[in-house]
Amino acid sequence: MEKATEELIKETAKDIFFKQGNLHATTQDIADAAGVNRSLLNYYFRSRDLLFEQVYNEAVQSKRSQLDEALDADLPFREKVERFIDVYLRDMRKYPFKEAFLISEINHKDFVLKNKKKSAKLISFLDEIAAEMKKGTIRTMDPMHFLVNLFSMLSYPIIMSPLYQQLFNLSHTRYENFIDERKDIILQSIFI
Repeated sequence: MEKATEELIKETAKDIFFKQGNLHATTQDIADAAGVNRSLLNYYFRSRDLLFEQVYNEAVQSKRSQLDEALDADLPFREKVERFIDVYLRDMRKYPFKEAFLISEINHKDFVLKNKKKSAKLISFLDEIAAEMKKGTIRTMDPMHFLVNLFSMLSYPIIMSPLYQQLFNLSHTRYENFIDERKDIILQSIFI
């Protein structure tokens, strides 16, 4: 029962912070949405910041595990990139405000990566990128630029979706279709 209540609180907080984008929600807001009293929330997490940190770290770890799995797949490079794009976009759609939170945290606090260990899968993927450049399947550049470009092409349209929907007068459904088209556009942009 206790574990179920703790998970309910965490899932509710993820929904409020990363789906709804209410990064300033109070412990009372979260407790009300979870259907528990605030003292129970404080019993499990002691403070809003600790809850927020735990929820964020779990969401990042989940995404990292999924991306590592995509990068570790025994697939040709292009299919691996396609899988990476699928995983990244699925997570961004599930939690569209998670990246905005990260940007906010980096710019407004003494941000320190708590997990300084680099992903071995990501380092290996940088080597694969370099090998593909030598083969001529993608443009030659520093592999880090390739990866930053890929992340940018994936995350920026979702982070900026309210602005783009308004700018281009797109309904939510039409914008979702636009995001669906991103995979092919990205692949066309990075492969020669």
